[in-house]
Amino acid sequence: MDSHQSLGQRIRWARMRKGLSQAQLALPELSDSYVSLIESGKRTPTPDVVRLLARKLGCSASYLSSGIDEATQDRLQTTLDRAETALRNGRAGEARDRFAELLADPALAALPESARQARWGHALALEAAGALDEALRELAALGSDLSPEYDTDEWIRVNVAAARCHREKGDLAESAALAERAFARVTAKEGPWSDETVKLGGTLVGVYLERGDLVSARQLTDRLLDQAEATGSPAARMAAYWETALVAKHQGDFDTAATYGERALSLLGEAADLRDVSRLRREYATLMLLARPQDARRARDELERALHELTATGAADLDVAWCLTELARAELATGEAQRAADRANEALELLGNDARPATAGALIALAEATLRLGRPDEAAATLERAMTCLREIGPSREAAQGWFRLAELLSDAGSPQQRADAYRRALACAGL
Repeated sequence: MDSHQSLGQRIRWARMRKGLSQAQLALPELSDSYVSLIESGKRTPTPDVVRLLARKLGCSASYLSSGIDEATQDRLQTTLDRAETALRNGRAGEARDRFAELLADPALAALPESARQARWGHALALEAAGALDEALRELAALGSDLSPEYDTDEWIRVNVAAARCHREKGDLAESAALAERAFARVTAKEGPWSDETVKLGGTLVGVYLERGDLVSARQLTDRLLDQAEATGSPAARMAAYWETALVAKHQGDFDTAATYGERALSLLGEAADLRDVSRLRREYATLMLLARPQDARRARDELERALHELTATGAADLDVAWCLTELARAELATGEAQRAADRANEALELLGNDARPATAGALIALAEATLRLGRPDEAAATLERAMTCLREIGPSREAAQGWFRLAELLSDAGSPQQRADAYRRALACAGL
């Protein structure tokens, strides 16, 4: 028996191997004529009937359905579990390789649900590893087998991931167009929005913010809030509150941002994925530092807790580095310059020499700490490294924030010309 046989053929082969007639297999629950129709392929049994026949034949229902023996299924499931664990723990390269190994196994084709899980995980692992074009091709293959009418939430998840990949590539126009098309399609239906629909709207808000379209972002978050409050779903409300917090942050309304961030964090709950809780906790603490500097010690405590959670769950180095950098800023706000320098150096050790916004942020925090420690030469050298890093990154919203922070520090540790250049670059990155 193998996966190329039909279900009826596998039932017939197993029955004959057991030495049973059709009547012996059927009775008392079924008729022998019904078993004959199943074996000839003229009837498709329900899952309950398949399970009944499997018990009588001494095999698993999944084996009858797929033709894949239990040992092979166990092997495939073990590889799938390990791949998903590697992905959750931030080991993108390992996850990508394990998912690719699964997809190359011919036995997987007979297990459509496992195959779908493997393809979805492979797409996410490719995205996490920075292979965005490959991830998009995998997502396109997944989406071609889904219908927004019958697999709405799954279809939305695929489109959210694709929009995110385009955004990470820097193609904001394509990211917005894709998310807008998907959002318009699912919201055209009557009735309340699902949690996934609200999350799709949140993805679109993020794209609007990235390209500086605060008006569209604010209008959409108002819709998200209305729908989330109407459904009462904690997941939908959490997503809507968080997007509202981000829009308020970009508008400079830090107190509103912190208020909605706190609401989002309270709804996420400890029962949710600990990595999501820790990331949201980190972002909320960052908002607190902006909105309520008098609560810097509380923000520091939240960041310490987030760091512990990120470390315990094996989060990616980038996530941990961002948290360490925010901790450095919190230490600066509480007057602990040496502790701030230590945290910034820890972040830089994780980040290496790659030019990216996180590296620039850690360098800027380190420069401010060394300035406060009375080491101006060291601070000036660190600021020079930060400027080099930001030049290599190119224009982006995060780069603009970095240049603005640099300009403020250069008034104490650089020349007027350097400060003016930093402001010009900040404005250019912001599209002004």
